[in-house]
Amino acid sequence: MIKGSCLCGAITIKLAQIVGNSDACHCRECRKWTGHFLASVDVKREAISIIGEEHLNWYQSSEKVRRGFCRHCGSSLLFDPLDKKKHDWLAIALGCFDGDTGITLEKHIFVAEKGDYYQISDNLPQRQQ
Repeated sequence: MIKGSCLCGAITIKLAQIVGNSDACHCRECRKWTGHFLASVDVKREAISIIGEEHLNWYQSSEKVRRGFCRHCGSSLLFDPLDKKKHDWLAIALGCFDGDTGITLEKHIFVAEKGDYYQISDNLPQRQQ
């Protein structure tokens, strides 16, 4: 069992296993939402158990996506594509997990929008959009 939570502990996320794509998103919205960039992993919706869901707030940041965060501490937790027919997953912020996950980032996305205050210096693939 892999567990994660928000900063205050009001929301806990449990997964039997993590199987999915991981990336670092450098888009303007993710940078504003997290204060830097969003490192996340895509997980099938049915594989996620959320305890304390009543403490989860959603912000619809575009017509295609909403973002889940703790209403108490503000922790950025979930990225939810609204087209459920096309996307059967939620992205979970890697920073919320407790302990080791066994995940390594696979790529950087939306690097055309990254902040000018940092460089991407690993050798992972980079997508401009």
